Amino acid sequence: MDYKIVDFSELEGIPCPCVTARRAFGDVEDFPATVHVTEISEEAHLHYHRKLTETYYFLECGENAQMQLNDELIWVKPGMCILIRPGVRHRAVGRMKVLILCLPKFDPEDEWLE
Repeated sequence: MDYKIVDFSELEGIPCPCVTARRAFGDVEDFPATVHVTEISEEAHLHYHRKLTETYYFLECGENAQMQLNDELIWVKPGMCILIRPGVRHRAVGRMKVLILCLPKFDPEDEWLE
């Protein structure tokens, strides 16, 4: 089939350092990435990836939403996008809903907590 449709509301939420993620396209062999919708309702755990690059696109944000990138805190708002390369320690601070593109495909073995 030339396309695949995913309804994120039908995907099971999976616990992660960011609280809850819904991940799509992990089962599509010829697609090199996974796409996640992640909801953060509090501070997430500081973590990093050795191999994965993540791109966060902010869909919804509380008024005090920030991202910690290594030792820096960045204010975020809906419509912003951040590219997070391998090795960058990161976490969400505050309430937000984020669309994440993960390249290569998400691998839970490549999630390192600080």
